Amino acid sequence: MRHGIELLAPAGDMERLCMAVAYGADAVYLAGTSFGMRAFTGNFQPSELYEAVRYCKAHNVATHVTVNTMPRNEEIARLPAWLETLEDAGVTAVIVADLGAFRLAERYAPHVQRHISTQASVSNYVTAGAWYDMGASRVILARELSLAEIREIRAHVPKDLELEAFVHGAMCVSYSGRCLLSNYMTNDARRDSSRGACAQPCRYSYALMEEKRPGEYFPIEEDGKGSYILSSRDMCMIDHVGELMDAGLNSLKIEGRAKSAYYAALVTGAYRHAIDAAAAGEPLNPVWRDEVEKVSHRHYSTGFYYGDPGQYYQDDRYMRNFQVVAICQSCDGDGNAVFSLRNKYRAGERVELIGPDILPMAFTAPMMETMEGEPLEEPRTPQMLYRMKLPRQVPPLSILRRET
Repeated sequence: MRHGIELLAPAGDMERLCMAVAYGADAVYLAGTSFGMRAFTGNFQPSELYEAVRYCKAHNVATHVTVNTMPRNEEIARLPAWLETLEDAGVTAVIVADLGAFRLAERYAPHVQRHISTQASVSNYVTAGAWYDMGASRVILARELSLAEIREIRAHVPKDLELEAFVHGAMCVSYSGRCLLSNYMTNDARRDSSRGACAQPCRYSYALMEEKRPGEYFPIEEDGKGSYILSSRDMCMIDHVGELMDAGLNSLKIEGRAKSAYYAALVTGAYRHAIDAAAAGEPLNPVWRDEVEKVSHRHYSTGFYYGDPGQYYQDDRYMRNFQVVAICQSCDGDGNAVFSLRNKYRAGERVELIGPDILPMAFTAPMMETMEGEPLEEPRTPQMLYRMKLPRQVPPLSILRRET
C-alpha cells in the first residue's frame, strides 16, 4: 500500500488479475465459483485461487475474496469448506454481507481479515462501529453516502477500523445494489441479484401501458428512443482523488469484475497515477484523465459524493471508442516485441500503445513477421504470437489498441 491508501482493483479471472497488478493495484478482489456477487464472470476454481494468491504475494499485492451473497440454507451448508480453502490459500481478506457468513468466517478462516460488503449498507458510524466490535477490520461503505457523511463516519469510528469506498465504475439504481427486479422480471429465482446472478433489468427500455388498453405502449419521453428511467450513470471520481484521501478513506475501490482485462488495466493505471499525484501534491497529468474515457463506459457522474448523480435517460449504451488488438508478451531494449493477437489489424494502420507507466504512444503499424520469421502484413488468428518492431522498449502486458 502506497501513501497510506490502498488502490483496490477488480479481478474477474487470472488475466484481469495480472493486468490489475501490472498497472499498479495494491490489492485485488476476486471470487470463487460460488458465494460471489458476479456469477457470470470467469471467477476462480480452487486451484486457480491458490495460483492467484501466490502471484499476488510475489508482487506484494493483497487478495480480497468476495463471499458477499445472501446464501440460502443449502448454500450456507457448503460455506465452511470454502472458507477453509481461503484460510489455507492465505488470502488477505474475505468480503461478507451476511451475518451468518461473517460468523462462519471467524470460525473457519480465523487468520483472514473480515471486510463488510457494501451489500450490508453501512451508512452511519454506529453501524460501522458495531461491525468493528464484532471483529470486522474494514467496512465497505454504502454507495449512497456523500463525502461529508464519510468524513463524519471517519471522525466517529476507531482509527484502526478501515473504510473503503467505490470510486469508479457501474452503479445500481437499487439501494446498495439490493434489488428484487431481476427475480421478478425473469420469473426465475436463479436470477437473484443478491445471489450474484442479476439480469440487469434496470438497463431495459421501458414504456407506459394503460390497464384497459393492453398491447398499447406509450412512450414516456419526447424523442422516441425508449425510456431508460432506471439506468444509472457510471461513477468516475478520478478528478477528486485528493478529496477522497483527505476524507479518511483507507481504500479506493474500482468496480468491474465482469469487465475486460483492458478495463482493469487502464482504469487501475489511471487511478494509480491519480493517487500518486495527489499524495505528492501535484496536479494529475490530463492524459490519465483521458484514459478513463477510452474504456467502455456509460455517461460518467461523481456518484453520490456531491449530491444526487441524476439519471441518463436517452439510452443504456456503453461508449466504446477503442478496440484492443494485441497484448505485448515481451520486448527487448531495441523495441523488438512479441505480441499476442486479440483483434485483426494490418500494417499501415494507425495504432496506439499504452502500458504500465507508459504514456500513450501513437504510431503506424509496420510490417510484422511470424515467429518463424516470415513477413506478416495482417495477423488474423486470435491468440497467435508474432513479432513487431516498436518505436521504443515497453514492458510486458502493454496494450496495443486502435480507435474504432
